[in-house]
Amino acid sequence: MQINQSEIKDLTATLTLTLEPADYQGEVDKELRTIRQRANVPGFRPGMVPMGMVKKMYGKSVLADVLNKQVGEKLNGYIEEHKLQLLGDPLPNDELTPALDMDSQEAFTFAFDIALAPEFDAKLTGKNKLTAYKIEVTDAMVDKQVQSYAERFGDYVDADEYQAGDMLKGLLTEQKEGGLTKENAVLNPDYMADKKQQKLFAKAKKGDVITFNPKQAYQNEVELSSMLSITKEEAAAMESDFTFEIQNITRHQAAKVDAELFAKIYAADAPKDEAEFRARVRAEIEQNMQEDEKYKFGLDAKAAIMKKMEKVQFPEAFLRRWVLATNDKMTEEQLDKDFPAMLEELKWHLAKDQLLKHFDIKVEKEDVEAYAKEVARMQFMQYGLMHIEDQYLTNYAQEMLKKEDQLRGIVERVAENKIYEAVRGVAKVEEQSISHEDFGKLFA
Repeated sequence: MQINQSEIKDLTATLTLTLEPADYQGEVDKELRTIRQRANVPGFRPGMVPMGMVKKMYGKSVLADVLNKQVGEKLNGYIEEHKLQLLGDPLPNDELTPALDMDSQEAFTFAFDIALAPEFDAKLTGKNKLTAYKIEVTDAMVDKQVQSYAERFGDYVDADEYQAGDMLKGLLTEQKEGGLTKENAVLNPDYMADKKQQKLFAKAKKGDVITFNPKQAYQNEVELSSMLSITKEEAAAMESDFTFEIQNITRHQAAKVDAELFAKIYAADAPKDEAEFRARVRAEIEQNMQEDEKYKFGLDAKAAIMKKMEKVQFPEAFLRRWVLATNDKMTEEQLDKDFPAMLEELKWHLAKDQLLKHFDIKVEKEDVEAYAKEVARMQFMQYGLMHIEDQYLTNYAQEMLKKEDQLRGIVERVAENKIYEAVRGVAKVEEQSISHEDFGKLFA
């Protein structure tokens, strides 16, 4: 067996592999003997089929399978032995691969094009300047979160006079003979698109009868059909005025900021008084802001790393060919559109690999589980669930990690976060306080 590598030009080269009978014949004969033992040919007992007949029936297909297997093994062995850092996979070179003649040919030659990863240095140093932002947590932010808690744990109470935000319940009656009526109809005038119709309910009291036009009020067939319990087609044709007899007014009332509220939020670990409660709220906001601060630092660190990759040249023609060869659904037009993003992703992938090795970063199981729990915590927070017991977070995270795509994504995030923390230790990092409002503008 002989493998020759052509001269590297523009990060591409060609590997030419030649297999002689000594390389493949022994494996071919072994496979044919195995087939002979199993072959079921009329007129012959199992294992007694003449080898000549077995070769005639199966010889070409067995030779093809053995050649295909050995080519893959020999190529991979050569690549590992010579420590070639490839981009993509070897691609067959049809022009340099002679036509195969299974009947008379003994030596078989195969040619493959390869692309090599470029040399680069993605490491940051003290010459690279980065900013670590510290978001200022103000009293106003604490007030807003306290009010949010009070609203979330508030109650619904009956009211006598309508105020913005109240929910009305009563009898809807269409103002025409034989018209539609609906008992226990629910209205929230705040949702009305037409302000004139909305004002008809200003300071309305329980027992009042208000005449309004639903179609003008809502200007939306879906909302109208839902409110009147009719089809969208019927709602589209509805033009009538209706009366609404207010039978009940329900108002959401925020909870008092007291021990009862603290217990609802924190259960057994509730603060003793309002001062301690507000301090706890401030600490929670600061913790959440830290995640935003880390995220921004990561974006800036990645940008600095990618800047060092800007002038790195890649074998783009080979990469385009490889993408088309390995993705049946990819078209030239789609590749033209997607290739710049693919190239950026490749640059980032190579940079990450180099930095992981440089900083000797390892992603451990404990790191992955801890990050999955943090992801779970943030997801619960989006639904207003601020204080989930650790057991539930752990169970939720474990279910998340059972999904291969989510596990892979979390491992990637953990690795990246470790890189950013390592970068923080080598780059010139300036800490800067910033308001929450101005911090948000950084992402504009």
